[in-house]
Amino acid sequence: MTTASTSFPAGLPHLVASLRHHRGLIRQLVRQEIVGRYRGSFMGLAWSLLTPILMLLIYTFVFSVVFGARWGGLPQGGKAAFAVVLFAGMAVFNVFADVVVRAPTLVVANANYVKRVVFPLEVLPVVQMGNALFHFGVSLLAWLVAAWLVLGGVPWTAWLLPLVLGPLVLGTLGLAWLLASLGVFVRDLAQTVGLLVTALLFLTPIFYPLEAIPPEYRAWFGLNPLAHVVEQARALLIAGEVPGAGELALAWVVGVLAMWLGFAWFQKTRKGFADVL
Repeated sequence: MTTASTSFPAGLPHLVASLRHHRGLIRQLVRQEIVGRYRGSFMGLAWSLLTPILMLLIYTFVFSVVFGARWGGLPQGGKAAFAVVLFAGMAVFNVFADVVVRAPTLVVANANYVKRVVFPLEVLPVVQMGNALFHFGVSLLAWLVAAWLVLGGVPWTAWLLPLVLGPLVLGTLGLAWLLASLGVFVRDLAQTVGLLVTALLFLTPIFYPLEAIPPEYRAWFGLNPLAHVVEQARALLIAGEVPGAGELALAWVVGVLAMWLGFAWFQKTRKGFADVL
């Protein structure tokens, strides 16, 4: 049983060792999370592909048909090309959103694990990230087919996508550990985070290019890390452009630092979880 005097190591070496030691448990929980999400539904895992496609069609209709939005610089024009660009940005954003939205309730929803010292609570955000990456992979497969049909191919730089996605994964995990801890003590956090993620969806250049923002506001949008990730991912997937080495190196440093700070906070505060739950 966890006591007030229980101490949990918060260093990066411990994190790496814990994830390595519990990799079998993580795989099992990720599999259960994915299967359980669609258990009992008629379409089953097909919803993991149909849901983003249906949302994509809705967003494409609203922004390209109703509002008349256009995306310059594409090899081919039209609403189909707009949909391909939009889908790429949405798929990357959802890696962040799927984890962060559920993070505040992770520990609360698994309260039965809290008093079991042998259960590694730190793997819960990692399981959510595994679930998010699975759905990202499904969306990416659909995007590749659409890009070949609409744009006529995919540049070789698409293979470099993990270089851009990696810092996002690390930083999101750090934020998830922070929110999972705070969600135990502040129960309204889940609703607040949901609203903020929805706001970020429209404040991130997903439905429009960064160049479409008036110059006087562009610097403020640049403070959003997701804006850089989405722009870099689209550059790799569509434009065939590789971000600068310095920019990528900085992103990885920030991602690792954010991951460590979030994990350290989680480890330092988890000894109080049992008292609240």
